[in-house]
Amino acid sequence: MKFALLLGAALAPLAFAGSALAQSGPAVDPQYGPVTALDEVIVTGEPVMRNRTDDVVPTLSYDLEYFQRFEPLTAGDALKRVPSVTFLSDVLESDGVRIRGLDSAYTQILINGERVPGANLDRSFFVDRIPAELIERVEVVRSSSANRSGDAVAGAINIVLRDALSLDGGYLRLGAINFPDSEYGQWGGTYGAVWGGQVGPGRLLIGGNIQDRRNPKDKFSQRFDEPGGELDNTEVQTDVRDGTDYSANASYDVEVAGGNLQLSGLFVRTDRVQDENSIEYIEGIETAANIDTINANPLDIRTDNWAVDSRYEREMLGGETTFRLGYAAIDDQQVESETEFAVEDEVIEGEITRTDITDEEIQAALEHKLNLGSMELEFGVQYSDKTRDTAIFAAEAEAEDETAFRPLLAGEFGDFEAVTGGVSTIEERRIDPYIMLSGETGIVKWEAGLRYETTDTTIIDETVDAEDRVNDKDYGILLPSASARFQLTENDRIVASVARTVRRPDFNFISPALLEGEYGDNDFLGNPDLEPETAWGVDFGYERRLGRRGVFGVNVFYRDITDLIELTNTGEFSDEAISNYEDALDDGATLEEAEEELTSFILTAENVGDGQVWGIEFDLSTPLDFIGMPNTGVFLNYSWLDSSVDDFAGERRFNSQSDYVVNAGFTHDIPSWGAAFGATYRKQGDAESRIVGEEVLTSYGADLEVFVEKQIASNIVVRLTGSNLLDSSKDEVFDKFNTIQDQIDRDYDEYEIESEKAGPVYQLVMRVAF
Repeated sequence: MKFALLLGAALAPLAFAGSALAQSGPAVDPQYGPVTALDEVIVTGEPVMRNRTDDVVPTLSYDLEYFQRFEPLTAGDALKRVPSVTFLSDVLESDGVRIRGLDSAYTQILINGERVPGANLDRSFFVDRIPAELIERVEVVRSSSANRSGDAVAGAINIVLRDALSLDGGYLRLGAINFPDSEYGQWGGTYGAVWGGQVGPGRLLIGGNIQDRRNPKDKFSQRFDEPGGELDNTEVQTDVRDGTDYSANASYDVEVAGGNLQLSGLFVRTDRVQDENSIEYIEGIETAANIDTINANPLDIRTDNWAVDSRYEREMLGGETTFRLGYAAIDDQQVESETEFAVEDEVIEGEITRTDITDEEIQAALEHKLNLGSMELEFGVQYSDKTRDTAIFAAEAEAEDETAFRPLLAGEFGDFEAVTGGVSTIEERRIDPYIMLSGETGIVKWEAGLRYETTDTTIIDETVDAEDRVNDKDYGILLPSASARFQLTENDRIVASVARTVRRPDFNFISPALLEGEYGDNDFLGNPDLEPETAWGVDFGYERRLGRRGVFGVNVFYRDITDLIELTNTGEFSDEAISNYEDALDDGATLEEAEEELTSFILTAENVGDGQVWGIEFDLSTPLDFIGMPNTGVFLNYSWLDSSVDDFAGERRFNSQSDYVVNAGFTHDIPSWGAAFGATYRKQGDAESRIVGEEVLTSYGADLEVFVEKQIASNIVVRLTGSNLLDSSKDEVFDKFNTIQDQIDRDYDEYEIESEKAGPVYQLVMRVAF
């Protein structure tokens, strides 16, 4: 119903335009006009470089053509080549963007400049939900402005989709994908079509895309009682993620009643099964006689993202006024079952969990720009209303033999019960006014502004006692920002920026539920009174134009984060500790002996202090004109990253921040043959993480991708690509502890080494323009 009302609101101006529509001409950019379909699919004859933007805020911009030759399947695959972007994903996966190595929650993901809701507890949005075929360009916005949402501590990724002005004509994309386990006949397809042109009084773009996704991996784990200790067991695991992505988008641009109306819509469905199967072997002896447990863990996922947006711009009140109304939502449904057969005990245990998360957000804005001679004044108010409903239910079963267990295998579990903290509604309303002044004086182009973000949050948790069920929290944050660009020469410029940004608490941290054994033997109690983290950030960069198309840039950044959210100890003992204490007394232990069982606690999340993040970023993108190779382009970007934060065990980096990331590659066009080829290499450094009960060191192997393309007709190009050609691996080392004191004393519960590997993926793609 809400969707229908918003769609009606988006289309209403068309109905009221009347005769104005009949007389309107096509809304084509008078300077550039629409891009032709042929430009999208044929060999250009020259390398494609990074854009050199005119933005005051430090921004890197990459057109789709920069990535397209390597045929990325998703926006995440494309972003792997962008400076300072890392992922903490499985091999062949690129989901949660980590700008400057920081957790995904510190990065703001925008689609067409607007926020989108994600299913994750930390509010982040997985960019592998967006097919690369929908993208017009990708922007990396390193700092913040008053007219954008301030929750971008590390920066923002703006994924700009094709619109009605970006294409005149159409093309088809047909391809076959050969996955790493191809010896078993695993092939997939990728199919897409896009068309743009004049329809009635305006311009229309429509597109659709279907692509198979498969990620088969082999994992191997070794578990010891401590580093250098005895081998307790090994685990051999297969992990196959198999599914299909569906997407559709549309855009209509038309002149209405003296203004410009833009309507757009997007739908993306991820339909996937993640199937993990493993066998554990006692003492690492991989024979049938030494099998300890057999585990099956399938996860069925269906995630729908959709958004509709309307924007109307008109000259009025001495300037330009923009009205915007939009609706975005994600519906994430998952069914996960896990069955484990303990061979020695001949016991089969199973659990099935059903998760349904719906996150809907209405967004509206009223903005106005005034020309003040050499300056421009912009002011407005942005509004959003979010409702996030979570429903997680689980059922368990147990049997002593396979025959008795068959009903469980068939899905006939017992009654489903709500998981603690798993049935809740979070309502969040924001009203964010802002004002911004910009201008140009001599060699300096600048902007400065103030933004005031208000947040009113209500949490309703149906799994806790009535007196704790409803919690309200509201706060307001002033976010100043300023940027300046100094044009030193025709080819040289400096960009400086300072801004205050914010990160709101994770949803699971503000839930009032008590989760038993959440961190080792320690329980966790959410804290609805958490304040958001805030950060002051500085970016300072230099950029030089190289020849006609090349560009070199270097940027240093610093973030000072306050009210950092970390796990703390409430000092109250966990349920397990109290139970063990009481059992010891019942067994005749002395009071002193029983107190030795009080080793685990109730943890919570609190605002504990400060953290700092800093680094330096280089990027180079240029054709080799200066050595007589104008058809060869090279690119290189390198980011050195570091940070500091104090936790319960001392100083560390921010969790899972890689210490560096490097991308290098080239493309070479052969115009006389109508052909081209190229390669790209990527490597990111080690990442360490420490939370209560567990420490992880994650290392990735290097990734190599290549492409070869040939134009076989004036409107047809065929491209062969290969990715993960070095059989990249993800290697993790886990230090596990039961209690905080055990962790400080290095008294291990378990020490685990895990490695996962996957093979190459090949694509053969044909594009046909019309």
